Amino acid sequence: MTADHIASVSLKEADRDPDAFAQKLGRSFEEYGFAIIADHGIPDELIHRAEEKSKQFFALPEEAKRKYLIEGKGGARGYTPFGIETAKGHKAHDLKEFWHVGRDLPEGHKFSAHMPNNLWPSEVPSFRDTFEELFTTFDRTGLKVLSAIARYLGLGEDYFVDTVHEGNSVLRLLHYPPQSEPTGEHIRAGAHEDINTITLLLGAEEAGLELLTKDGRWIPVSPKPGELVINIGDMLQRLTNGRLRSTSHRVVNPTPDRASNARYSMPFFLHFRSDFLIEALPGTVPAGEKPKWAPITADGYLQERLREIKLK
Repeated sequence: MTADHIASVSLKEADRDPDAFAQKLGRSFEEYGFAIIADHGIPDELIHRAEEKSKQFFALPEEAKRKYLIEGKGGARGYTPFGIETAKGHKAHDLKEFWHVGRDLPEGHKFSAHMPNNLWPSEVPSFRDTFEELFTTFDRTGLKVLSAIARYLGLGEDYFVDTVHEGNSVLRLLHYPPQSEPTGEHIRAGAHEDINTITLLLGAEEAGLELLTKDGRWIPVSPKPGELVINIGDMLQRLTNGRLRSTSHRVVNPTPDRASNARYSMPFFLHFRSDFLIEALPGTVPAGEKPKWAPITADGYLQERLREIKLK
């Protein structure tokens, strides 16, 4: 089996032939935990603008960026400096820095304790407008993907609408700096699985993203420019009792001819709402067996994992 089996589908097909689209996507998620989507409806202009704003922020002096570091909050909002996040079970930190944008909630909202207010860097003009727009667009696109997943699982196609309403989703702006000297055991992102429901990733065209197949091979995930990489997170794996795979993936260091290039990407980690109880869906546990995982709320699981990856 080769990487060519990772489904590459057009979101336009979801409207034309929803069943065929759901089957292609679902099979890819069962086998690889990943799929690639073209024609996803996130405007090119917005993507380019967001990339530009991200680059402007990461080019700021270190002391300017560190003004937006909130100690003790697990990097939930604002800036997380280079060399902090460490993949679960690894000792070597990742070679990256990032910025988090979350959902804005009204004053006194029941999820306020789980979802702090956003920070916005005053040094980058229209940063806030750009990323609020991108967050909303990702949210909308994510619902279309979840609708196809629901169809594949034999659920009503609106099944996920309520589960992710006001979910603790996070848009991450990532910067992997150029590498001018040996990095030892450190790589751009150590092998890990995502915590959330599904991840929608823009900016994976620069080589480096790899996934681990069921038979233990690392294979590249290679979208064309502007395409969206989608992968299943732990929360959806738990909900489907392992039918949809939350696959180990990593970002390896560049080849010597690309080492002087920085890598930028923008994953959107779509989350269930904080109080949603993640327990195996009916029909996903074989007769006579117990579910693979105990029920846990989305926020309970998130906090557990943030401690494991040294963000808390």
